[in-house]
Amino acid sequence: MIKSIIFSLFFSWVLIPVTLISQTANPIIVNIDHSGAVIQPTMWGIFFEDINFAADGGIYAELVKNRSFEFFKPLMGWKILKPDTTSGILIINQSSTNPANPRYARISIAEGEPAFGLSNAGFRGMGIKKGMTYHFSVLVRQLEGSTLKMHIGLVNSKGEVIGTADLAPEARQWKKYTVSFAATVTEPKAKLNIWFEGRGSFDIDMISLFPDDTWKNRPGGLRADLVQLLADLKPGFLRFPGGCIVEGRDLDNRYQWKNTIGNIEDRHLIVNRWNTEFAHRLTPDYFQSFGMGFFEYFQLAEDIGAEPLPILNCGMACEFNTAEVVPMDQLGPYIQDALDLIEFANASADSKWGKVRSQLGHPAPFNMKFIGVGNEQWGSQYIERYAAFTKAIKEKYPDIKIVTGTGPSPSGKDFDFAGRELKKLNAQIVDEHYYANPEWFLQNATRYDNYDRNSYRIFAGEYAAQSKFTCSPDNQNNWKCALSEAAFMTGLERNADVVYMCSYAPLFAHVDAWQWTPDLIWFDNLKSLGTANYYVQKLFSNNKGTEVLPMLLENKPLTGQNGLFASAAFDKNSNEIILKLVNSSEKAQTANIVLEGNKKLMSKAKVIVLKSENVNTVNSLEQPALISPVEQELIIKGKKINKILDPYSFSIVRIKVLK
Repeated sequence: MIKSIIFSLFFSWVLIPVTLISQTANPIIVNIDHSGAVIQPTMWGIFFEDINFAADGGIYAELVKNRSFEFFKPLMGWKILKPDTTSGILIINQSSTNPANPRYARISIAEGEPAFGLSNAGFRGMGIKKGMTYHFSVLVRQLEGSTLKMHIGLVNSKGEVIGTADLAPEARQWKKYTVSFAATVTEPKAKLNIWFEGRGSFDIDMISLFPDDTWKNRPGGLRADLVQLLADLKPGFLRFPGGCIVEGRDLDNRYQWKNTIGNIEDRHLIVNRWNTEFAHRLTPDYFQSFGMGFFEYFQLAEDIGAEPLPILNCGMACEFNTAEVVPMDQLGPYIQDALDLIEFANASADSKWGKVRSQLGHPAPFNMKFIGVGNEQWGSQYIERYAAFTKAIKEKYPDIKIVTGTGPSPSGKDFDFAGRELKKLNAQIVDEHYYANPEWFLQNATRYDNYDRNSYRIFAGEYAAQSKFTCSPDNQNNWKCALSEAAFMTGLERNADVVYMCSYAPLFAHVDAWQWTPDLIWFDNLKSLGTANYYVQKLFSNNKGTEVLPMLLENKPLTGQNGLFASAAFDKNSNEIILKLVNSSEKAQTANIVLEGNKKLMSKAKVIVLKSENVNTVNSLEQPALISPVEQELIIKGKKINKILDPYSFSIVRIKVLK
């Protein structure tokens, strides 16, 4: 995630001037026999970062916030429910013996006193569905002589009970207890109340509540509707876990993958670096429990058919925060983390880290092909650390493709310096980021037309058009932005010999707990939606093709002539020609397309159209399909297509080639 205002551009949407014409003055020629650059299977993918409550409170289906009392304020997220008695709660810290999970709560009720209670508010409430089964679990240790019992209840926003269960723990040593119950009504803002009855004291930790309908029905798993939206993208890769959280505000708070695997209760919670990043959206209750850890990321990538692309800290904290660096002579443990991760992902189950993966439930390797070194670092201090990582990784794992970066900006002194140095180092894949207004995206559809074909490949790792300006809380996922991204993406596809991977960012945002806009997918505690930008990404990814085809108007690519942008591809898997056409103008236009070549074609084509006459239209939870794809049929006369391109529209045309 970019951390500075790269483009402070406040001017409004500027449309390329057009005149109303019934059809393009000259035909658009597509050479259907001339295959160009290979389009990588990884061309369109997903960037995941835990921002906007994307993990805890989002895709990770846990409903209890601060379940192990590890936030800076141990009872943040909890409310004490009790009469005026001596009964109460004591937070005990055992950091010297259990640094990963140092705190637990001791509940005590004196003889003859009434029940004592705790209430958890969840992540801006708990989304509860009528008839759904919920699984409650807790670690408990009864103290000698205690007879405490637990009464668990879900309550709605009015305080009415909508689901209950009871537990009577007996163990004198730590033991996990579970109980399941069904909810009686649907409630988007429920709370979990736990009442303790009896007398004596016992200790509790890891208080948890999960719905039954997780992705693939995995206990303690992921929220199914959010994962399905990712699967529907048919992504070529999944980049994780970020983003700026890889760096941390300082090195002590950096993301360390080894702390995110293993038993849930042993994963070391840290504050989320987006916790207080923006004064306009302070989120002091934003932490990382790592219930969504590196094993779960690899598993998710496998589930949705995406190549895993983990990004690791390179020995540098966020340069916009503390800019801490580890000395070069102390970089060894950071590099070893990278080597160990490759072993964890790819080695056999009899290796040290392959055995750990196997014990987590995945004996077979994940077959990881990519690894990223650093996120958005810049300057000579980054280049020398990247070089050290590359030397060590390539010596042991020469086939691993290493992703590096040019910093947060797509231009300027630091960008140019990184490009020169990385070229000298024979970098393989270089990550470039762009957050700008829609006009920038229109103007940069030709960005890669003149890039060096003999140098490194490009990972367009983070891009999103900003309706206001970068970092503005008022940015919207409107059609204006999405359409400009579609125009830009035709240039990415047309230059597939240079551009290797692409992903929009950020991915997720909770409507009540976001820090950054715009975002690809929005959700509340029960519902989720794909934005107009989501459908642009989906249409490109689902209609990728395998080889670029030349598509020319007057011997030039369509890069804005009359407001038109276009690219073409052949898909050898489905034996189809795929055309992508963007009309960024306010006027309808008829594209006169000629398919030149010897291939025989079907007389009908499939057309998918994404459009809105109002460029300010935004999908919402109340109206999630205002902008969504519509399928049509198109007649082909010989090898000519006359396609009306509606104002402000993005169209896909798929033409079957006869064998």
